[in-house]
Amino acid sequence: MITFEHVSVQYADAPAHSLHDVTLEIPEGELVLVVGPTGSGKSTLLRTINGLVPHFSGGTLTGRVAVDGLDTAEHRPRDLATVVGLVEQNPSSTFVTDVVEDEVAYGMETMGLDSTTIRRRVEETLDLFGLTPLRARALRTLSGGQQQRVAIAALFAAGPRVLVLDEPTSALDPVAAEEVLASLHRIVHDLGVTVVLAEHRLERVVHHADRVVLVDEGRVSELLDPAEAMLRSQIYPPVVGLSRLVGWSPTPLSIRDARRKAAALREALGTSAPRPVTDLRVIGPADAVVATGVRVVRGGRVVLDGVDLAVARGSVTTLMGRNGAGKSTLLGAIAAQHRLAGGRVRVGAEGIDPHTRSARERVRTVGLVPQQPELLLYADSVAAECAAADHDFGAAPGTARGLLDRISGGIEPAVHPRDLSEGQRLELALAVILSGSPEVLLLDEPTRGLDYGAKKRLGEMLTSLAAQGTTVLLATHDVELAAEVADRVVILADGEVVTDGAAREVLASSPAFAPQVTKVLLPQTWLTVAEVAGALARIA
Repeated sequence: MITFEHVSVQYADAPAHSLHDVTLEIPEGELVLVVGPTGSGKSTLLRTINGLVPHFSGGTLTGRVAVDGLDTAEHRPRDLATVVGLVEQNPSSTFVTDVVEDEVAYGMETMGLDSTTIRRRVEETLDLFGLTPLRARALRTLSGGQQQRVAIAALFAAGPRVLVLDEPTSALDPVAAEEVLASLHRIVHDLGVTVVLAEHRLERVVHHADRVVLVDEGRVSELLDPAEAMLRSQIYPPVVGLSRLVGWSPTPLSIRDARRKAAALREALGTSAPRPVTDLRVIGPADAVVATGVRVVRGGRVVLDGVDLAVARGSVTTLMGRNGAGKSTLLGAIAAQHRLAGGRVRVGAEGIDPHTRSARERVRTVGLVPQQPELLLYADSVAAECAAADHDFGAAPGTARGLLDRISGGIEPAVHPRDLSEGQRLELALAVILSGSPEVLLLDEPTRGLDYGAKKRLGEMLTSLAAQGTTVLLATHDVELAAEVADRVVILADGEVVTDGAAREVLASSPAFAPQVTKVLLPQTWLTVAEVAGALARIA
């Protein structure tokens, strides 16, 4: 179905190939998972399948890529649209209409399908992806996760034989992610559609995959069995980390399979217990964020309805909840990005109202890294972006670059920000904001596009910042990150706070937001592989 013959890709000014001598054949009707570190070439590999590389992304492609017999070098993306469709990491950039139902129908309209067929496919697709309640909603009023589901649905409705998806669950809550992946699983196995997807949150998707391809520094493996791939990969989900720790064989990929092997581990851990929950880190006498009765109305809808929240200085607090619950809006309200319809916000040691201050005045008190980090980037190179941040915030030269190296492990200074992966753009935007040393750091879905190594570095930095007195408040669907770094978890639903408590208590008791290790070892309340490893070491 999809054939790569000695394919190499190199972008102008890049020091190395993004892809190097790839030879691979993906058969029809399989779900193939592409796994690799941030910036390893996964997105480039996906974009060669529909011809965006090299037709629109530039660079030089050698070798041959063919989809259903069509050479992508000889056929432009529009010529391949009926065969292959691509949803990229930022799906909202591809929208061409204003309303959910119209977006799902648009592709079929451009293909000239009759109205009866379009109506039937729209209804079937909205139902399949759980979008029927949102059919009349304006796209701009949807959460990032809801927009992602719309983009996938619109692609599927047009009927291509190959779906290519770049980080399809990165903005989805755990329940919505499982629903989307189950839908993809059905269309692969029931309809014979070929799905190729790249995803960093392997805990969500690896057990759905028929085959796995490993990518590292532009080199691509052969098609592998998922369990074999996880044994070979430097990147793997917590359930595989737990298996490696205790030596389970064969390697379980799902919670169910791991639980079947975990009886002896639970018994061994029964003599120990997770370290008791400690008090939240508090440095200083006051809360760093106080939201009282916050109400926000957007597009005629009440998005936040009387939210009360107090966040201790020097703590790490995660906002969680389903897509559209109001997490991003709450961050925006705290950062004065959204106008309040009621209530008030106070931030920082001085308790300033950010809604009464200019952007330049409030930037040292509260900094926000949005879901779309490219909104903060405007220079023509990474080096220029870092230098501009140092200048704008009055920081010592090299401050932003030093932060970036600490977060990312190294990004070439001459690269244009648009040529970075989604995860690398996020890392750059975070370095830019941190160069201003804000008292309160707000992050909206900060692990989108980050592999486990990058996520570990991010977690270590957030924990270090909190220990130094910075208050960290992040909205995330990443339960594994919350398990690693959070002191406290707040769950929102329909614009209201429904749960607020210590991280272990909230996560271990939640069917939707419990991390993998907790699900495997219930009723015990371990959160991470590192916790289990520490306990086993103490027992030994």
